[in-house]
Amino acid sequence: MTDWFLPDSFTALPGIVLGTLGMYLVLMVFARISGVRSFAEMSTFDIAITIANGSVIATTIVAKDPALLQGVVAVATLFAIQLVISHLRSRLGPVRRATDNAPILLMGAGGEMKRVNMRIARVTEDDLRSQLRQANVADPAEVQAVVMEGTGDIQVLHGHGSQALEDRWILAGVRDYERG
Repeated sequence: MTDWFLPDSFTALPGIVLGTLGMYLVLMVFARISGVRSFAEMSTFDIAITIANGSVIATTIVAKDPALLQGVVAVATLFAIQLVISHLRSRLGPVRRATDNAPILLMGAGGEMKRVNMRIARVTEDDLRSQLRQANVADPAEVQAVVMEGTGDIQVLHGHGSQALEDRWILAGVRDYERG
């Protein structure tokens, strides 16, 4: 039972400390080179890269295999892939469509629930109510739109007595917005 809490040998611990420091430094260097976008979760692709980096770093830190150099090469490769894909996403629509999920309208102006979209997004009325409460919405009629972003985040746009969001730039590209 002690093997669950204590290593077989304490000789591996200095290697773990040095591996952790090494991977931390590598992560910081690559993050500085590629910019803050490297940790942004603006698309499903970004989320996948972040998870993959975390997995590689964790495995490299606590295991002898892969060796530190292999972990560094894997992290460098993931950062390079992210830089290339983000560059291509900004220039080529097909790449953007292949790597990004389109946002989807869950609730339209006046609190009208978009039930088909909610089913597609696998969002229940309870989920929607929770998001509205979190956004401090007391009356759904004041809501202009509730949008599930491609990352899974849900945004609530309040009306506060302002004009409707018809033909607004902020909702361009949101699935079913054009249909109200």
